[in-house]
Amino acid sequence: MIRVYIVPVLAIAGMGLAAYTIVQGSKPVVPQPPVVQPPSAPFSTFVAASGIVESSTLNIDVGTPVGGVVDEVLVTVGQDVRKGEALFRIEARELEAERASREAALRVVEAQHRRLEASPRPEEIPPAEARVLEAEASLADAREKLALRQAVTDPRAITVDTLSEARFLVAGAEARLAQARADLSLLKAGTWGVDLDVSRAQVESARAQLRSVETDLERRTIRALVDGRVLQVNIRPGEFAPAGVTSQSLLVLGEVSTLHVRADVDENDAWRVREGSKAVAYVRGNASLSTSLTFVRFEPLVVPKKSLTGESTERVDTRVLQIIFAFDPKSLPVFVGQQVDVYIESAPVSASSGTPGTSEPPKNH
Repeated sequence: MIRVYIVPVLAIAGMGLAAYTIVQGSKPVVPQPPVVQPPSAPFSTFVAASGIVESSTLNIDVGTPVGGVVDEVLVTVGQDVRKGEALFRIEARELEAERASREAALRVVEAQHRRLEASPRPEEIPPAEARVLEAEASLADAREKLALRQAVTDPRAITVDTLSEARFLVAGAEARLAQARADLSLLKAGTWGVDLDVSRAQVESARAQLRSVETDLERRTIRALVDGRVLQVNIRPGEFAPAGVTSQSLLVLGEVSTLHVRADVDENDAWRVREGSKAVAYVRGNASLSTSLTFVRFEPLVVPKKSLTGESTERVDTRVLQIIFAFDPKSLPVFVGQQVDVYIESAPVSASSGTPGTSEPPKNH
């Protein structure tokens, strides 16, 4: 009974289900409309490119020449800064203490130099002159005593030793007078020029040492080297800021009064783009937002493509020519780092002449 009725019925049902599945699978797939309509090229002949918005000075990754603990962050994200304005400071208490020590040492050598320049003191001259007068008086007394001894006519009244002693006293008094006069002349002449040169050198050395400490101290304050806007801050007080290249920028700065678009043109289409070409940028996700671009320059080096879309058909070994365009940020509401679609006008070319012609926007590789 089962073999006669149920098995044939199941076979017929299976064949029907298979036929239904084949029919349903053979129907064409209806494409889904895009969530956002892509922009249309404003030129009859063009090259399509992927662009990224950047500051006109490029995005400057601010670093520190010396590593240390961040003492104070002086700016916030979105703040406009001027060239030379402080961005953040590295803790520098040991340098501040050394600067105080160097300043004290400089004051000492400067005071010593001023003393040498002011020499002699007016109060030092009268004592030296008095010593000269004293030496003159001593010499006069010694000469008078010698004259008295020499005036004795009787050789038995005075010995030879007494006469020699009187002569030695005169010679000693003359020497002391000469020394007193020399000391007075040296005192009035002031400080020797060579001593002043040595003193000046000591002062300059102390000043140089102080400047060295002040330079090291100034390096602990990181300042903006261009006018711009703070785009990102990745440091906080108390964190350690390493010197050199870091995996994450401590602070990103850029000039945004004029924005640039870095457009990546596939190397296969690079020959079709000319200097000064017109271009239009569209905001991704809203084709109604667009702005005209002004040609700035070609980047002369063709580089591997870095701005990837993630599509399965995209080739990572693509090389691109980068073209820099400029635009007024007031004309397009975008942020630095945002991607845009760029259409660049190219000259029409016939196939026989091998010159540029109309092309559809190339797919991302």
